[in-house]
Parts: sequence; structure tokens; C-alpha cells
Amino acid sequence: MDSLRKSFIASSTALAFGLSVAAHAAPLEVAVDSSPSGLDPHIVTAFSSFQIIDGTIYEGLTALDPDLNIVPGLASAWEISEDKKTYTFTLREGVTFHSGGAMTSADVAASLKRVMDEATGSPLASRLAAIDTIETPDDKTVVVKLTAPSAPLLSSLTTIAIVPAKYAGDTETLQRAPDGTGAFKFVEWQPNVAIRLEANDGYWQDGLPKLEGVNFNIVPEAATRQVGLTSGQYHMLPNTDAVTALQMQSQPNIKLQDTLELAYSLTGLNVTRPPLDNAKVREALNYAINRNDLVQAALFGAGVPGGPLSPALKGFATPTDELACFTPDPEKAKALLAEAGVTTPIELELLVLPRDDTKAMAQVIQQQLAAIGVNLTLDIPEIGQFVQDWRNSEFDMFVSLNSGTIEPDDYFYRTFRTGGSTNVFKYSNPELDALLDAGREETAVEGRRDIYKKVQATLACDGPVLFLAYGQLYTAMREAVEGYQIYPNRSLGSLKSVTLGN
Repeated sequence: MDSLRKSFIASSTALAFGLSVAAHAAPLEVAVDSSPSGLDPHIVTAFSSFQIIDGTIYEGLTALDPDLNIVPGLASAWEISEDKKTYTFTLREGVTFHSGGAMTSADVAASLKRVMDEATGSPLASRLAAIDTIETPDDKTVVVKLTAPSAPLLSSLTTIAIVPAKYAGDTETLQRAPDGTGAFKFVEWQPNVAIRLEANDGYWQDGLPKLEGVNFNIVPEAATRQVGLTSGQYHMLPNTDAVTALQMQSQPNIKLQDTLELAYSLTGLNVTRPPLDNAKVREALNYAINRNDLVQAALFGAGVPGGPLSPALKGFATPTDELACFTPDPEKAKALLAEAGVTTPIELELLVLPRDDTKAMAQVIQQQLAAIGVNLTLDIPEIGQFVQDWRNSEFDMFVSLNSGTIEPDDYFYRTFRTGGSTNVFKYSNPELDALLDAGREETAVEGRRDIYKKVQATLACDGPVLFLAYGQLYTAMREAVEGYQIYPNRSLGSLKSVTLGN
């Protein structure tokens, strides 16, 4: 059990450079719980899509290592001007797209502009809001000029995949036929059955990948996934929950890796729908939630109560014991509802992300809010419908698990700033907007910590979200799987270094 409680892995394995090309091992058989909602890296939001394409098919100008440090990606180097408003990126030699053709600065510029284009509808657009112009003086140089200094830019670029320029204005093709620079290239998608990737023999890192390919088998039933792993039908169950880990840890020939993840569970509130438009009501809901009980009941104790930022971000996260409304107090909640002038019972619908852990959370939340006179009806659609309703703000409340990053701005700006690309809550707070703008332009670490402490205090109790928990993330795999390293952001980029032993 101790292995199920350790903090995120701090060791990192160096990328393999300069190795001779090795014979590929057999394909890795991976079992996942649901089909992706699409495969376009500039459009998709679901974890089911992200884990298939991030770091495997697609790469960004910058990248993260397992310790969450920013390292070179498709850009081998960069220079920042003294006024911190101009970034000059030098692109790697020998990078080609899966569809053929060398990656050039034109492709990089087109990719960034595609994300920024309103017609694309990218949830990543806010991350590039500071960009003024993009210049391409030659095929291997990209010059990004900003309207103001942007401390999060290098972090944001880890999440922006580079695709061929020919997809500018095309929001259909990449959803079904991804085309990147990564170690694995797309072969086929059998709906609700499997997605097959094969080794990219022209990959820019010599000697990688070591596998023949990766097959993502879509297996909705948890028991079937587990039986398949123990029997050897599957080699890996990535990014799984504590329940599966507890069931698998004593099985022969099975090993686990775990980390405190950056992803956060939350209940989102549509602040255009009464009575959720009332800040006192939102504060009351916070007091009604017992996050410790939720972690025990829904995550089997494998997690921690969650504030606005993951405790993994030690320099930025405000401890939950400093947030008054995180101390459960149903009587305080009832008093706040009375102050707000609302009568109980309040009838609301809760849209639920169709995952085992979020469904369990929804049931706990339903019970806890019922105690203060808020009755929730649970709506659990399939993933595509959930994403559509979420995007269109077709909910009273929703419960989901959202990806996190190492940079507070990557999450806060697009999610909570007025008009942010994932501000599905329709929330607007001019004081918060000013703080978020300041956080982007402040480049001193201590100054940024002060700003984001104020941001967290603003959001914690009467913002549009009930922050719930950060869970321990697990990957279960056969003993034969070697070279895999779990990432706190759920990326499977380390698959390119994996081999299969006997």
C-alpha cells in the first residue's frame, strides 16, 4: 500500500540521442476505457483523445520532462529579447511529418495561427493571446513577437502541436486522420474497437521509437481491462484510478507506477442560471462539500482535497486549510442560502463526465448537497454528448476531471477570464481579469506567486467552480514493459522509449 501513496516520481530518464536505429519490438497493446472524441490536437479536450495523441503522434516547440521541467521539443533552442517581448526559435533539423515533407517555419507559424483563429474554436486559443505577430525569416527560424511580456509562453507552447500548414482552415481532416511529427504515426481507427499507431521510422530522435507500434484497444468494462492485463492480452492500463490499482497490485507479473497528478476534479457552475448567479449561493455550495469524505469515498483515499491549484505546484498552490469555505459547515451553508433569499429545496441538474471516478464523485456530491436542500438530478451522457453540452454551456452544474499544467496561467486565464476560450461558466469578474492580465506580464517569480495567491483567494469560495480533489494517478503494466515513465499531466510521450522484454 505504501507504493500507492508515494508522491509523484521525481526521477527522469534522459532522452536517447545518437543511438543506432534498433529493431522494433512488437506493438504495445494498451487498453483504454473510452473512444476519443476526435484526434485534432488543436480542438479536442477529452482525456480519451489527449492520451492517444500527446507526445506520441504530436509534439510542440517545447516539451516537458517527467520532472515537469521545460525542455527543447521541435525547437532545439530559443532566445528571448531583453524586453521579453520577442522569442526567436531555432527549429530542429531532420524533422518530417508523417504525411511526408520536412517541417519548416511555415508549418509552425500556420499551427500557431490555426489555434489563434476564432474559426478553429480552439480551447487553447487563450494561451496564445499575447502573440502580436509571427515571422519566418527562413525555414528554420520562427520569431514570435508579443504585445506584452508573457511569462507562461514557453509552458503554453508545450501544449500546441505542430501540424502541416496545409491544415489551416481545415477543422475536419485531423479529427479522423492525425498528421504529426511524433514517434508514432496514425494507421487506422476502428470506431469503438481500437486505434492503431505504427513506428515512425523517420523520427528525428535516433534509435526511437523502440516499439513496432501502439494499439489502443477501447475496452469500456473495467473488469475486462483488468482480466486482459493479467492474462497478457494487454500490456498496459495507462492513467487509471486507485480502484484499479488496488485490485491489480497483488497480481503476478503486474507492476504499478504512480504520481500525484496535475489534473483536477471540479464541479462547474453556470452562473447565468439562477440561483447559481448569486455569489452567496456558490459560497454555500462550497461549505456543503466535505472534500475529505469525497476523497475517501470516490477515490478510495488515493488523493488530496483540491484547491484551485494542485499541491504538485509547490511554489504556487495555496493550501486548502487557508481557504475558509473548504472547512465543511452545512449550517453555514444553510445560513448563506437564507441570506441569498433563495428557498429550498433547489432543483438542479448535474452533468457528469462518464468516468467511474467522476460518477462516484457525483453521487457523493448529490448526497452532500441534499443535506442543505439542494437536490441534484444526475445526467450521465456518452463522452461526445458531454463535451458538446460542456462547450455550449448546456448545464446547470457539471462534474468532470480536467487536465492541469505546470503553469497557473495556462489554466486560469482561459478558464476564468471574461471571454476565455474554456470559460463555459459564463463567469466575469473585472478584478480577477486584472489579476490574470498582471500574472501574464509579471516575469519575477515572487511577483507571480503573490498575484496567483490573490487569484486563488478570489476563485476559491464564490467563483464558478467547486474545486474538489487531486487524485493519485496510476499506470498498471506487465513486468515485460520496460522504459515507461508516468507523467503527472497524463502524457504518454515516454512510450517512445518503451521496450517489451520476455
